[in-house]
Amino acid sequence: MSRESVVAKRYAKALFELAQSNNAVADVEKQLKIVVDALNGDAEIRKFLGLPNVEVTKKIDIIKGALSDKVSVMVLNTVELLIIRGRHDAIAEVYEAYTKVAGDALGQAHATIYTAKSLSAEELSKVAAQFGTMVGKRIIAKQIVEPSLLGGVQVRIGDRLYDGSLSGKLARLEQALKTQAL
Repeated sequence: MSRESVVAKRYAKALFELAQSNNAVADVEKQLKIVVDALNGDAEIRKFLGLPNVEVTKKIDIIKGALSDKVSVMVLNTVELLIIRGRHDAIAEVYEAYTKVAGDALGQAHATIYTAKSLSAEELSKVAAQFGTMVGKRIIAKQIVEPSLLGGVQVRIGDRLYDGSLSGKLARLEQALKTQAL
């Protein structure tokens, strides 16, 4: 585990505890997502935050000006602390760690469901429910259409991948035939 991910987990746990004591766990998660999307969506902001010759207070003022009406003081203070400590690159990791910590505490898990064709909302919710039963958590699912799967689904929950895709089955069959041929 990298040092950055350990640091991100510490910040995420501290922010989660603060959010939990203020009954704002879900709101803070949404607000962190806003911050991450804003930073990922603008390379100039990321570049600006990384400039060593710009004062930290100026960086913080600009970020606060851009985000103060969109996120809570808790989230702003966390982002400010990350900038002060030169860890602005870790904001996305803090968000990922926060969603995991919050999900574990609330009995939820985020899942990415890869399919060859787009599923209806009802089909997606059925797949999420089925995997929720399997892992014992309520699944928050997002779908990504990946035509190379040919059929079936792949579901990623945390660091686990459940592969029920046709391309995955064909790859496993090919591997089994190769090992038998030896």
